[in-house]
Amino acid sequence: MAGRINDEDVKAVRDAVPIDAVVSEYLQLRGAGGGNLKGLCPFHDEKSPSFQVSPSKGLFHCFGCQEGGDTITFVMKVDHLSFSEAVERLAAQAGITLRYEEGGYNPAHQRGERIRLVEAHKIAAEWYAEQLATSSEAETGRVFLAERGFDQSAAVHFGVGYSPQGWDHLTRYLRGKGFTDKELLLSGLVQEGRRGPIDRFRGRLMWPIRDIGGEVVGFGARKLYEADNGPKYLNTPDTAIYKKSQVLYGIDLAKQHIAKTSRAVVVEGYTDVMACHLAGVTTAIATCGTAFGSDHIKILRRLLMDNGSARVIFTFDGDAAGQKAALRAFEDDQKFAAETYIAVAPDGMDPCDLRLMKGDEAVVDLVEPRTPLFEFALRQIVGRYDLDTPAGRAAALDEAAPVVARIKNSGAQHEVAVQLAGMLGILDTQFVVKRVAQLARWARDRGGKGPAPTRPQQSYDAPAAPVHSGPALNLRNPVYATERELLKLALQRPELVSPAFDAYGVDEFTAPPYAAVRQAVLDAGGAEYGVQDPQEYLIRVREAAPDDTVRAMVTELAVEAIMRRTVDEAYAGEQLVWVRRRAVDRRIQDIQSTLTRLGTNGDPAQLTSVQNELWVLQQYGQALRERGAAAL
Repeated sequence: MAGRINDEDVKAVRDAVPIDAVVSEYLQLRGAGGGNLKGLCPFHDEKSPSFQVSPSKGLFHCFGCQEGGDTITFVMKVDHLSFSEAVERLAAQAGITLRYEEGGYNPAHQRGERIRLVEAHKIAAEWYAEQLATSSEAETGRVFLAERGFDQSAAVHFGVGYSPQGWDHLTRYLRGKGFTDKELLLSGLVQEGRRGPIDRFRGRLMWPIRDIGGEVVGFGARKLYEADNGPKYLNTPDTAIYKKSQVLYGIDLAKQHIAKTSRAVVVEGYTDVMACHLAGVTTAIATCGTAFGSDHIKILRRLLMDNGSARVIFTFDGDAAGQKAALRAFEDDQKFAAETYIAVAPDGMDPCDLRLMKGDEAVVDLVEPRTPLFEFALRQIVGRYDLDTPAGRAAALDEAAPVVARIKNSGAQHEVAVQLAGMLGILDTQFVVKRVAQLARWARDRGGKGPAPTRPQQSYDAPAAPVHSGPALNLRNPVYATERELLKLALQRPELVSPAFDAYGVDEFTAPPYAAVRQAVLDAGGAEYGVQDPQEYLIRVREAAPDDTVRAMVTELAVEAIMRRTVDEAYAGEQLVWVRRRAVDRRIQDIQSTLTRLGTNGDPAQLTSVQNELWVLQQYGQALRERGAAAL
């Protein structure tokens, strides 16, 4: 059994590694007010950022999926690590030596599996790089790189290496570093041979594939010798730390540039990434032996922050395979808020060949967005039909119109529909425009029964969202947003809402979680108690919460930034009035419904009582609209 990490060391790790520095390795953060930062949550799909980080408190919280905790918790969740593995990773980054209780520390047995596999890959990457730099056998690899315009410094920058042709050079080296055969087989660096474990990669040029945090999790290996009967490119198989559909080559180098410029360039190969970066296009990334798909989009969306002005440029070869890849990428276009474009180099050259033949400027020019991906898709569709015949034009319209209907911007959708009419040679432009609008409307209607095309789709293997009491809270709903704001004021600035707030009923808060928090404030002595003893106040409210869910909600509201930069009595009064006005309006609707049910045959005394209550509420509602907080 592994020893427990010393508590003092755990605290030292928490204190040493700023939470915003760790989170920024995985997603873009920007100011959220009150010293907090926000970004797109890495734990669930979302269009607008609800994930907040408080550097001063060392905490994160997602107001969408309710995930939250400290730096260690974040690393555990985002990389699927145990507590010990997360602490060990952070300790390594901070240069902290951990102490283990219950029998001391044996690195070979007490480190988690993931940590061991990552360490094996790190050592292997260093060893491969050394072989490329110093081994006479690796001359073939050095020539291969030089012929493509990459010198030794480029190889070092990207960590390119060489795997010797022998059967078990790396296997023996890693054994000497203390790794077991089981660990080596699990890592994917080694495979089972006839007489025991042998190197998976032999006689190949090696590209280390790093995750977004910069750790080596796999390799891409390029064939160099004719005698090699394997595929041209051989990638690490899926392992506990490497899933080819969930990694992007070059993302560790490109992530900051992508976040800063709101632009990403998707190329097809490792050498294309190298060529782009060396030419100054430092936002280039590539998939690793698989098509660009949903999991790759999730990575980019978190860096691009779903900024509508962001750009994603795909570069594909001009051949049939490249065109097919472009159309496949267009299928996922709706999962981006960013605009998507395609870049096809002259003569079908890829960025690596283009740089070699025409220089860095040609690569930079290539990735300037010119052709929207949807336009490319339309031209490919239209080109398959005989537009000289009515039947050909009709068939082309049937296939192309749904593509136009999927364009996110309604204004652009109309313009492209007009362009499509011209491409097809259909003189009745309005007929095409109406056809596209009809298809777009049908798509929206289908969204009412299932996931709409513009909604983020949850991955089939995403962790299930935690269950919470009450309905999901849509903060764009002004009712919920105002109730939330008033509760934040009651917890953070009780002096601004007391004593009026304490006269509000629990039923004036329509969201059950908010009603529960209102009840907890009441049970703790009300906002007036918060004015008298602010420190004890929050403790009492948390203790009054009936369960952990409500207690977590109290914590959220107590730390979340208030929406107004200047928080004063006027702003507090606005929130008090809005919550009360809506409560009054709801009661008026209830009474009007009662009058309708009673009709003219109801009991006269009951009718009079209900009508009087209605009149009083209507007068009160009018006073709230005219006098604001003074009418409370």
